Amino acid sequence: MNIVQQQKCFGGRQIRYQHDSRTLNCSMQFSVFLPPQAEQGPVPAVYWLSGLTCTDENFSSKAGAQRVAAELGLALIIPDTSPRGEGVADDAEGAYDLGLGAGFYVNATQAPWSSHYRMYDYVLSELPALVESELPLNGKRAISGHSMGGHGALVLALRNPGRFVSVSAFAPISNPTDCPWGHKALSAYLGEDRAAWAEYDASLLLKAKGSSLPMLVDQGDADNFLAEQLKPEALQAAANESSAKLELRLQPGYDHSYYFIASFIEDHLRFHAEYLG
Repeated sequence: MNIVQQQKCFGGRQIRYQHDSRTLNCSMQFSVFLPPQAEQGPVPAVYWLSGLTCTDENFSSKAGAQRVAAELGLALIIPDTSPRGEGVADDAEGAYDLGLGAGFYVNATQAPWSSHYRMYDYVLSELPALVESELPLNGKRAISGHSMGGHGALVLALRNPGRFVSVSAFAPISNPTDCPWGHKALSAYLGEDRAAWAEYDASLLLKAKGSSLPMLVDQGDADNFLAEQLKPEALQAAANESSAKLELRLQPGYDHSYYFIASFIEDHLRFHAEYLG
């Protein structure tokens, strides 16, 4: 882990790191906020997964999460959204919803994506192992994310019981097997086997397996992507059918932007802090 830059922030440190990822077969950057309590001993962490077109810097610079994280003694771990660098495949037409910035938090099985696009394993295993060995973290984890990142957070939490103590999301892609973004990404990365797609669909996972994990989801009702891409009603139906502990809040007048995230990030961090102790 090499420090790219760091700043003092609310008594803690906002740090950007670079490292060579074996999982993704490329050099990666990620950001970390360490609260002031980390100077005294290990702290719990909230992992944040960003959405389409984002890097690790969008959340750290726009969400305003550090003030509350510093108060609560929470570290924030913020990975990038895809592998990067020379030789990493990208969409031939430069589309925003496939390739660079659009890893969808899956393990790709199809060429040319399978050489690098293994964001699921990266977020689940490699990144936590790295930061927990090098930084003052106590091994307690929660996970959250926005849009594509909300999809990733829900899938990672639902598929790995016990790995995270809680999960939350802002405007997640809740049912990617039934929306244009999901069809495009999952068919490219995983091929046409819809059974493989289902392993990365939070609504299908929740319906099939249930979950005892505390879940909080916020969705703006003025979100341009709500009806066609996000489908929170599918997630709610799955939760109802499986008796899962989902709190889904429809927020009047809010859209898909970071203004929406900044408005409710404090609620999400306090929600996670309750379970992180």
